[in-house]
Amino acid sequence: MAQRPQVVSPLLDVSTRLGPVPARESLGGEINRELSWLDFNTRVLALAEDERTPLLERAKFLAICSRNLDEFFQVRVGGLKQQLLLGVAQRSPDGMTPREQLRAIRSRVSDLVMRQSYCFGADVALGLERAGVRLVDWASLDRADRDHLSGVFTTEMFPVLTPLAVDPAHPFPYISNLSLNLAVVVRDMDTQTSHVARIKVPPLLQRFVPLRDGERFVPVEQVIAAHLDELFPHMRVVSHHSFRLTRNADYDLEAEEAEDLLEAVQSVLEQRRRSPLAVRLEVESGTADEVCTLLTRELDLESDDVYSVTAPLDLGGLWELYAIARPDLKYPAWAPVTAPPLAAARGESPPDIFRVLRARDVLVHHPYESFATSVEAFVEQAAADPRVLAIKQTLYRTSGSVSPIIHALVRAAESGKQVVALIELTARFDEQANIEWAQMLEDAGVHVVYGIVGLKTHAKLTLVVRQEESGIRRYCHLGSGNYNPDTARVYEDVGLFTGDAGFGADLSDLFNLLTGYSRQREYHELLVAPLTLRSELIDLIDRESKPGGLIAIKVNSLVDGEIIQALYRASQSGADVDLLVRGICCLRAGVPGLSERIRVRSIVGRYLEHSRIYRFGAPPDAAHFVGSADMMPRNLDRRLEVLFPVLAPTLRERLDEIFEVELADDALAWELKGDTWSRVPESEGLDAQERLQQLALERARTQG
Repeated sequence: MAQRPQVVSPLLDVSTRLGPVPARESLGGEINRELSWLDFNTRVLALAEDERTPLLERAKFLAICSRNLDEFFQVRVGGLKQQLLLGVAQRSPDGMTPREQLRAIRSRVSDLVMRQSYCFGADVALGLERAGVRLVDWASLDRADRDHLSGVFTTEMFPVLTPLAVDPAHPFPYISNLSLNLAVVVRDMDTQTSHVARIKVPPLLQRFVPLRDGERFVPVEQVIAAHLDELFPHMRVVSHHSFRLTRNADYDLEAEEAEDLLEAVQSVLEQRRRSPLAVRLEVESGTADEVCTLLTRELDLESDDVYSVTAPLDLGGLWELYAIARPDLKYPAWAPVTAPPLAAARGESPPDIFRVLRARDVLVHHPYESFATSVEAFVEQAAADPRVLAIKQTLYRTSGSVSPIIHALVRAAESGKQVVALIELTARFDEQANIEWAQMLEDAGVHVVYGIVGLKTHAKLTLVVRQEESGIRRYCHLGSGNYNPDTARVYEDVGLFTGDAGFGADLSDLFNLLTGYSRQREYHELLVAPLTLRSELIDLIDRESKPGGLIAIKVNSLVDGEIIQALYRASQSGADVDLLVRGICCLRAGVPGLSERIRVRSIVGRYLEHSRIYRFGAPPDAAHFVGSADMMPRNLDRRLEVLFPVLAPTLRERLDEIFEVELADDALAWELKGDTWSRVPESEGLDAQERLQQLALERARTQG
């Protein structure tokens, strides 16, 4: 293994470098964070329930809803369970104890699971069957189909299955996180004694096993269950029941214990795999009481932790089904256009991006505009250009070793350029992938640094240093989204390319802070967390807290108590506040005397609304900022985040256009009144995401 450059001391205390992170307390008037997140997942489920959504897209949204719940239980419910175990009595900002929150979560999730199961069984599965994609039970198969699956079982499944007995001689086996299992009750034919065994369904097996026609699929647990006699010869199989366990997977790195950040992250991954704390047990409907009692007792769960599910367990497996080649059952294909300033003239090679940026800043809006011809092209040109001296980039999530950006960084390092990649190893659930491709970059000679323990680097930044006739010049890309071509096709994000000297100086200072011992706290253009971002945001809100004041903000989540109170003050002072919040929103909207001038909307649709855009004042003179930061304590106090201003008037108009279109949506939008979400009444049928596609096409045609 290549020796890692220890540019950043992992033991260097955050408070020494960036100043102490203050404790934050809510000031009241908020919605419970966990329940607000469940409201968001309910909006995702509504897309699966909507008959206007194409059938395989409905299956996909069921899968997303299921995976979202998995993460919610692993992280949020796991955290609440840990609080109970530790005897933490602190109430949430809305006044609920951990036990009260868990009870409320149980009620909401029970309803969500019931709706999800009904949507799958009584709606989506039937619709797919009518369209020729059938999810069938083993019992419905004829002899030929069963013979085929028996062959699949013998060659592909049997060799990787391991029955584990449960009796006094065999302690209860460890049930791994999110594993699908069969609890099998068998009886000894000689002694007539009953036993319980557990079979884990290895994740390498397909969740839904295709038949030869490629149109019918059987749940994998049914195929295994049909062949239990081969796994338990000379025993009578009395019953079998599917179950699935979720464990706590939220582990924080303790800075004083992390002598090496890479080692610490690898330790966290092992803890997550072997977490002793179970938080949810899903069982198929009709599971025998004695099996539920055994599992609940051995896993140290309460009855409220058990969810009986009528649909197949782990509907996240529907992602496999979504992959089949049935474009007629999906959204119409969208091919992102090239942003007009970056488009090549007919018959010419791709444009020189550095020449373009010497003349103007360029704004790109993904997935409507291409990631490949903008972000990837920028890094690839920098890697190939002999005048480029250095490339520095933050990497939070990427597509790994297949990423064109990763390969460009490797080529740049191999050609002798100074290449620095700041890799955030603690990007939740991407840690293992990040470790692997970090090693690949190191092996190629890239200077890989892992940031600051206790402070995630979430900012999305690239700095290119180039030798030109006039001297050294710096070019920058700053964005709201990850450097990942896969998510760039489905995540809505905004990025800015600029050759502005102020931006270049700020990024140089910021990278020096991240890779060395700089204590730089002041920046010309950027708002940086945890240094100035919180105070600057509150100042910007307070400046508009007056009659006629205007504030528009688009984020993924709004949780921070101080920001919420500042927005309440703005409303009470006469300012009009428009908030586009995709996910969690703890602010109560439209409450007389508190927030009556605040309007909150959520857009949930084909693309994941992911950009963070802030506007203070009335166009065209408003101040506009874009970046990686949501309005959450973790983003403002415990992450390295950046918001950057958009200065060019034509680019500010582009951001105004995004606000205008999304605030006019009446096809995808939901609105929050008090603490209740409801669909925006449909009048014009304006789908914001379709409209932004149309605008991108029109812009490419008229300006190309």
